[in-house]
Amino acid sequence: MKFIIDAVFYQPIYNLLILLIWLMPNNSAGLAIVVVTVLIRLALMPSAIKQAKSQLHMQELTPKINKIKKEITDSTEQSKAIMALYKDEGVSPFGACLPLLIQLPIMIALYSAMRHGLNTGGYAMLYHFIPRPDLINVNFIGFNLTKPDPWVLPILAAGLQIYLSYLMMPKIKKEDQDPKDFSQAMSKQMIFLPAIMTLFFGRTLPSALVIYWIITTLFSIVQQLYVLKKYSGKLSTFSKASKELIKEIEAPLKEKSALVKEIEAPKKKQGFVDKIMANRQNKSEKKAGVNVTVRTKKK
Repeated sequence: MKFIIDAVFYQPIYNLLILLIWLMPNNSAGLAIVVVTVLIRLALMPSAIKQAKSQLHMQELTPKINKIKKEITDSTEQSKAIMALYKDEGVSPFGACLPLLIQLPIMIALYSAMRHGLNTGGYAMLYHFIPRPDLINVNFIGFNLTKPDPWVLPILAAGLQIYLSYLMMPKIKKEDQDPKDFSQAMSKQMIFLPAIMTLFFGRTLPSALVIYWIITTLFSIVQQLYVLKKYSGKLSTFSKASKELIKEIEAPLKEKSALVKEIEAPKKKQGFVDKIMANRQNKSEKKAGVNVTVRTKKK
């Protein structure tokens, strides 16, 4: 299995990286990393945009799903209503996962190529037609790509990660926010968790990998901004079937509400009459008590 992964993913990316290092001025590994990262991201763009669209669509369905959960307490009926909504909207709950599964082995191979490709002793994996650089320049914009940078690059990577997490966070209207909803509070915390992890690991990994992560995050930010601008508010629409579904959910509740009002109305009316009668009785008793007192005084 490892041989297949190396042959299909790692070896081609590694050869591309070495070829670009050979082509770059002064055999710059930094420039080669930037170029190979951009090329890989461009190749994965259709899959990545599909994933981002699917995530955005699921976010736009959140108010409708919350409405169903609030109004249908039975778990079986609730699941049926949610699945009917998914079917009507043409969205799959796993739609955001499948493109990620395609990207994951390629990104891991790219990561491995960055980690092991910055030395001239690993040329055993090169194809015979790829030129072998005699020297790999590992200095890039003042950083040694083979050594960790404890501050500048990790902080930059973490800051970009916070912005990306903010862009990807579900946008919930003020009237739909629920302070008691654990998932909403958790989503806000998730803005900072990836950034903290990026900062922590970025201070221990070689600078080449942190630069690769910075370029990847920048690419993801541009991609997310594009998806938000083009598709935000347009993916989830109240189709005829969706409206009928909501009507089916609300109809029994409205009938129940009307029935409760009909039952409670006579009770309220009766309660009002009883209150008047009680007040009259109290007045009569008070009057009788006054009369008795007056008579006693005359004697």
